Amino acid sequence: MRRILFLALFALGLGLVPWAGGARAGQTFDNVKARGTLNCGVNVGVAGFSLPDSQGVWRGMDADLCRGVAAVMFGDASKVRFVPLTAVQRFTALQSGEIDVLIRQTTLTMTRDTTLGLRMVVVYLYDGHGFMVRKDAGLTDPKGMEGMTICLSPGTTNELVTTDWFRANNLRFTPLLQERMQDNAAALQAGRCDAIGTDATQLAALRSQFTRPGDYVILPQRFSKEPYGPVVRRDDQEWFDVVRWTISALIQAEELGVTSGNAEQLRQSPNPEIRRLLGVDPVLGQSLKLDPAWAYNLIRAIGNYGELFERTIGPNTPIGLERGLNRLWTDGGLMYSWPMR
Repeated sequence: MRRILFLALFALGLGLVPWAGGARAGQTFDNVKARGTLNCGVNVGVAGFSLPDSQGVWRGMDADLCRGVAAVMFGDASKVRFVPLTAVQRFTALQSGEIDVLIRQTTLTMTRDTTLGLRMVVVYLYDGHGFMVRKDAGLTDPKGMEGMTICLSPGTTNELVTTDWFRANNLRFTPLLQERMQDNAAALQAGRCDAIGTDATQLAALRSQFTRPGDYVILPQRFSKEPYGPVVRRDDQEWFDVVRWTISALIQAEELGVTSGNAEQLRQSPNPEIRRLLGVDPVLGQSLKLDPAWAYNLIRAIGNYGELFERTIGPNTPIGLERGLNRLWTDGGLMYSWPMR
């Protein structure tokens, strides 16, 4: 029965892998500390998120979040091993203990959180499913995509969202399923598919790498909620806390105006929130069993959330994304840190 359920869910594009209990419970935090290196699962290559540069150095938002967790644990952002994973591979790699944390444009969903022996941690980016088509197709409404061949990645929520939307609107489409999003991008440019369906941030990242990016448009409609977040095993509450509060500290730092450039100076601030965040008051580090300067090391390494966004996928990058829902709550967005006290 369990195998039948798994096959049915996978066929729907949920990308679920039944959990058989990989790593020993409660060991992740201690193992990472003892190893001295973080094993971080990332995408095999998406510009703005995780993509090796010409020197082989991983760049992008997800890559820098991996570095941030390493900075929190070791005070050294370089102590990370990047493990590139496809959508199909990602959960198995985490379940088996091959990686310590998955930071790979993964949508946080109820089923993933409750059936895989994994924990969805916290949102670091709000996104939504969309479609990219050729500009000369003249489309402004996805209902004009009747009969198109659409490139999708199996084992993703995007496969399910696309299937559901076309069925709900009584429209037909032909899926072209390929694991690597780069293969989907090549197929669209070669004319083997008419559109790509995936999260809007990924569409923008793919288009930025095209030879003629101006020949393609991302339709403005969004068809789902796709909150991205790190994923850890359901085996170590201490490790879950470290990853969750790493993301929260980046948001809190932006709220408080703490940046990579002024963090050292602001350790002299009389503001109690800033003093707690930067470890002058050691209470937050003690609660996580970390060095008091854990968040200070994080911010110095990769900046606050705003700096991270602007540097990797913001309007002045080739990706060119506006903050949108990823603005701070004080600016009309959804980014909000729990009180750090």
